[in-house]
Amino acid sequence: MKTTKATKSTPVKPVAKKTAKKAAKKATAATGKATGVAKKATGTIKKTATASKKAAPAKTVAKKAAPAQAAPKKAIVESHAALVRRARRINRELAEVYPYAHPELDFENPFQLVIATVLSAQTTDLRVNQTTPGLFAKYPTPEDLAAANPEEVEEILRPTGFFRAKTKSVIGLSKALVEDFGGEVPGRLEDLVKLPGVGRKTAFVVLGNAFGRPGITVDTHFGRLVRRWQWTDETDPDKVEAAVGALFPKSEWTMLSHHVIFHGRRICHARKPACGACPIAPLCPAYGEGETDPEKARKLLKYEKGGFPGQRLNPPQSYLDAGGIPAPPLGAG
Repeated sequence: MKTTKATKSTPVKPVAKKTAKKAAKKATAATGKATGVAKKATGTIKKTATASKKAAPAKTVAKKAAPAQAAPKKAIVESHAALVRRARRINRELAEVYPYAHPELDFENPFQLVIATVLSAQTTDLRVNQTTPGLFAKYPTPEDLAAANPEEVEEILRPTGFFRAKTKSVIGLSKALVEDFGGEVPGRLEDLVKLPGVGRKTAFVVLGNAFGRPGITVDTHFGRLVRRWQWTDETDPDKVEAAVGALFPKSEWTMLSHHVIFHGRRICHARKPACGACPIAPLCPAYGEGETDPEKARKLLKYEKGGFPGQRLNPPQSYLDAGGIPAPPLGAG
């Protein structure tokens, strides 16, 4: 049999080659797709990593900003009797530090004191003390101020701020004194609070310092400190007055007010208390809110403790003896 020709005519090898080529092309395409997917995946990973890197500083900023938040105060758990003891001890300590504490408004009689106290709203005692000499030189009595030209009074009171409203108050107050009290400042709380511009705080300043009758003066310094010391958490001045008054004998109320206000102006400041220079630090639950380093704290002291002028142009002799410096008149230096 002749099988040689049949064998030669069978195209086995070319078909195998074509099949191999097709398989190779398919494999290459598959590899290309896989490579593309891999590249896309790699690109996505890189973008994600880049985004993460860009976002990372936000976490860092948040961590840096966190310490700025004030630490919550630790409430003291104490009985009422313990609170009374601590409060009275603080007052005794402050009395030793400020034996010369006094009202920081210049005045020579009850009329001058009530007018000066009304003018002290929304300004400093220093600015009032620098302004009232000119006012009282021109209008020395309630009768004089009651008959004054409002425009002339406004010009004098301009440095104290809110001078139009204050002019209306002091002229109205003077008229009420003349018409209802014979030109004399009354010495009773219920009468004083009827005068224009006179509230309980002003009335207690006048009663305590012009008439020697006990009263608690709840100004911004007093309210801030008694809350800082956790004597009360009240914010309404009348409620603060009642809560603090219950901790002390009535005879101590006036000087207590002076001690607390003096301390608030000189050492226990609102924004940056000089904790490291504070004589009552061991008794204060808020110790550490301000500067605790003694050297740095001493640089924060104001008025006589820091060698600076006080608020009064004519302070008591006891204040001068303690190293206090009189304030300069309006327009000086």
